[in-house]
Amino acid sequence: MDTKIHAPIMPIAAKPSQYGIDPSLVHKRVAEMPGMVSVRLQELFPDLPDVIYPGPEGALDKLYEAAKTELRKIDMSMIKPNQSVNVLASHHGFTLFGGQPYAILLKAIRDIVIEKTGCKDVRLRVGPGMRFREPEEYIKRYGLDTYYEGKAKGIAPVDEGVPIETEIGTLYGVKAAYDADWIIHAHHTDVREVHFHRQVDKAVKPFGMSYARLETRSTYHQNLGPRAANFTARAIFDSKFVQSKFAFAAFLKVGPHGVIGVDADNDLYALNDRATFIGCQIYGKIMTLFGEIDKCIAVLDFPCPVPYVFSGGVIYANFAGANADLYDMDNTPLPPYTWYTEAFYAKNGKPLLSSIPPLNPAIKMCVHNYAWTGYPSAFFSEHIPTVVVGEEQAKLFDMEPMNLKYMNHAVIAKTTDTAMEFAYRVTGTDKVIIFDGAMGGINCSKSLARLLIDRAPAVSERVEKKLLPKWFRQRGVSMSMVNNLKKKA
Repeated sequence: MDTKIHAPIMPIAAKPSQYGIDPSLVHKRVAEMPGMVSVRLQELFPDLPDVIYPGPEGALDKLYEAAKTELRKIDMSMIKPNQSVNVLASHHGFTLFGGQPYAILLKAIRDIVIEKTGCKDVRLRVGPGMRFREPEEYIKRYGLDTYYEGKAKGIAPVDEGVPIETEIGTLYGVKAAYDADWIIHAHHTDVREVHFHRQVDKAVKPFGMSYARLETRSTYHQNLGPRAANFTARAIFDSKFVQSKFAFAAFLKVGPHGVIGVDADNDLYALNDRATFIGCQIYGKIMTLFGEIDKCIAVLDFPCPVPYVFSGGVIYANFAGANADLYDMDNTPLPPYTWYTEAFYAKNGKPLLSSIPPLNPAIKMCVHNYAWTGYPSAFFSEHIPTVVVGEEQAKLFDMEPMNLKYMNHAVIAKTTDTAMEFAYRVTGTDKVIIFDGAMGGINCSKSLARLLIDRAPAVSERVEKKLLPKWFRQRGVSMSMVNNLKKKA
């Protein structure tokens, strides 16, 4: 077993952002501490496909060439030299594997559109989550403002809107997303908020989120809830307005262990089927394995808001629901919502119904070594004992409107060492899982590594033989289609 235990993988570096503390204040990463190791995802699940990135020197160049090869296969004949094109991107893509792979895809799209069509008016529009200025940071960080010759900008749901007539009535997009003759949907196959969308129309979701005005995207959070609101994104995409502008989609094809390649298609729903396959068959194994963890200390150590930090390609928000099968469409107490959302809990902090499962009880404590503001996260610190490292980080959360109560439920440790010592002593466990974005594997303690290695074979068999047929059937994906997708993968 110990032959599958390795030295820790380098965490994703701390990054400068108005949403996080200065990187110079991140004095120690938990992966650097004694007793921490890593397990490689391809050793846990040998059937995972090979990746282009991370890889040896030149891997990003190889990805760029693979992207261009895939894009050259796409019909772009609708785009004329004297027309304009908006490449629509979402901020989530820049948090995948350091951000460079998604930036590479966006560069390749521009280059091949110009090469194939002669159109030079190619713009980039990057939509946000709740951090309206974050796209601007990414555009500058990855040199996209220069690469797109000054035609790159962030868009926000409070920007000027454009009415879109759909089969369910008038919905609203962000005008700047649609102010070109053609649009190209540049996204990725990372499952991200599977606790929200449940891998239903995941490829279509940005049309109701990243590219939508506040009145429309709020259906996800304030009106219908994430699952019920999935149809708003489909309604927008299927509208005559959007279809008259849609050229094609290009996705960064990723698994939890790295970038597999690029997938592009003029048919977004065909691409969505392939994304569903990856989301269930590849990511489903990691998430199911995380459900085998009986107790642990969860460490946040990644440049993203609290719910969106990564371990093994899975975000912390998904781990908070790992005590339930997030892919099982029958496994939900109230259809519009999902496991950890505040909508399930009363003001006294207790579930509204006895059938509502608690947050993952395996998480005995959270050590918040490094994570950003920009997403309302007090719910997590209220329900999971939390230790925040450093006064500066605590003050950042105290000053941020969406997290005014985060520190009401957390304590402060002066250093990473004292935070971990406190967590070990209080929880009585030495099992640690680190959400630090380590590429290709999971940074954790040796005791947790041994548990993951021991449980992985049985999890793989259960997912393949029992869970996958159910998950695909619930989403209207036939097993014959699955077999064809497996061959292509």
